[in-house]
Amino acid sequence: MPGLSPVGGVRQAGSLFALFLDVGRLIFKRPFQGREFIQQAWFIASVTIFPTMMVSIPFGAVIALELGTLARQIGAQSFTGSASVLAIIREASPIVCALLIAGAGGSAICADLGSRKIRDEIDAMEVLGISPVQRLVVPRVLACILVSTALNGLVCVVGVAGGYFFNVVLQGGTPGAYLSSFSALAQLPDLYTGEVKAFIFGLIAGVVAAYKGLNVGGGPKGVGDAVNQSVVITFMLLFAVNFVITAVYFQVVPAKGS
Repeated sequence: MPGLSPVGGVRQAGSLFALFLDVGRLIFKRPFQGREFIQQAWFIASVTIFPTMMVSIPFGAVIALELGTLARQIGAQSFTGSASVLAIIREASPIVCALLIAGAGGSAICADLGSRKIRDEIDAMEVLGISPVQRLVVPRVLACILVSTALNGLVCVVGVAGGYFFNVVLQGGTPGAYLSSFSALAQLPDLYTGEVKAFIFGLIAGVVAAYKGLNVGGGPKGVGDAVNQSVVITFMLLFAVNFVITAVYFQVVPAKGS
């Protein structure tokens, strides 16, 4: 963000963290906006499910092709299945889901809330004693979390199937070796980690988009700038949080067979 001083950056980081806390507190406050939650979840799913499937196929294929080629070079073809599947489940699928949630759903959330802000709808709600966070932000954040975790399972299935097809058909791998190596090294915590990542990434995407939308200034141009900033900030946070979760996972969960 051009012209942002270090003090301003710290202030915005604090405001963003405060919105995280407000969302966590207001999730359990009644009345819950069930209709808004269903509408937002349906909208985010409708704009992300097809692109997610289209992205997950080449993602799984590239991972399988790269690892298959490397495995042949070092004489470890039997481990191609486990390496590619674990890479998809642990890393690729939650990242793919989060990037598409942030790029499609998050940008729409930011634009919607930003347009409400410049039309003074947010200020009018506050004057009437209605919490914009509870009424507008919480359903959107929960929708991002739900869709992200659901799409993560879809990406795992499509990515693993794509990796299997390209490894067996294009690289001459054997189906039995691909599946047996996966079952020999994979474990349930791998899948749980992917789902936890998808949950956290959906939360981050929703809160960042809502924060930028609620703090828009400068008219329609400000809305466009806020959308761009929300996507960039979300991507940066996702990769940083992904590194932390992965590092903690390898320290806490022992590898299977070790």
